[in-house]
Amino acid sequence: PGSHGAVAQPENPADTGMEDAAAAAACKGLLQWSDWRTPAHLSLGVNGGSSSLNLDSVVQPLALNPWDVVLCISGTIISCENAIVVAVIFYTPAFRTPMFLLIGSLAIADFLAGLGLIFHFAFVYCIQSQVVNLITVGLLVTSFTASVGSLLAITVDRYLSLYNALTYYSERTVTRTYIMLILTWGFSICFGLLPVMGWNCLKDVSTCSIVKPLTKNHLIILSISFFMVFAVMLQLYVQICKIVCRHAHQIALQRHFLATSHYVTTRKGISTLAVILGTFASCWLPFAIYCLLGDYTYPALYTYMTVLPATYNSMINPVIYAFRNQEIQKVLWTVCCGCFSSTMPFRSRSPSDV
Repeated sequence: PGSHGAVAQPENPADTGMEDAAAAAACKGLLQWSDWRTPAHLSLGVNGGSSSLNLDSVVQPLALNPWDVVLCISGTIISCENAIVVAVIFYTPAFRTPMFLLIGSLAIADFLAGLGLIFHFAFVYCIQSQVVNLITVGLLVTSFTASVGSLLAITVDRYLSLYNALTYYSERTVTRTYIMLILTWGFSICFGLLPVMGWNCLKDVSTCSIVKPLTKNHLIILSISFFMVFAVMLQLYVQICKIVCRHAHQIALQRHFLATSHYVTTRKGISTLAVILGTFASCWLPFAIYCLLGDYTYPALYTYMTVLPATYNSMINPVIYAFRNQEIQKVLWTVCCGCFSSTMPFRSRSPSDV
């Protein structure tokens, strides 16, 4: 037969095997390249067999986690509440006293904490970047640490306003307030920069804590710092309670009040302090204790159940420290009526009145 009638001969089996192997290798390389190109997702849930609260990068896409939704909603409420407090204090020149500076510091810290929760949700499901993730974690650590530190500064200021009532309204108080603010935010920023600067568990999973990518040692330091702050606040509020009881008794004797009136005044002061300490402890103690006892192998559900109450503290702080203040209430009512005046007069009050 001629060349036009030639029948194709069967391929050599060896050649066929080589071509199949080459095709398989090419497919494998394509898949590996595709996996490398797949954007890394951030998770706040169980990841690849790890059960801890995960803030680091993973490859597989995530389904919407209800706990993340709840945290995002909490962050939105926290941001809105504290944004109102920050705006009122910033736009009212009468609120430049040490007491309101400390309340403003607390509101800014809680506002940033709310933004951090919102950003974290957005970065988990929208923007996938390990660097951005570390920055978000640093923001959350900084804001929550500054929030707790501002609560301690407010407690110290309240104690000094009662213990040194005659010298409280002096230049020394203003200087002391700025020192407390600098120390609070300085330590908070340092703690927040640690994960960004490299103290994280992204390269060694065995060092992870219940909140990735924070290391176990980092979280232990934060927990011990919290317990120290709580112990100082507890001691100071006990002293405040004693001073309030003594002052109420002296006033009752001078003005010939009845014993029942003295009892009512004292009980009101004690109940207020109990609400402040009780709220702080119930929100933060579960998470602080779990940070010491848990590790990255524990179920993520436990971490969510302790983190969520801690965020609620930033939601309650504006109600306790700002919205109960009569001057802030006056400004808010004035704004609602549409006749806001930033120079409206106020009666000077000490922190012990708040």
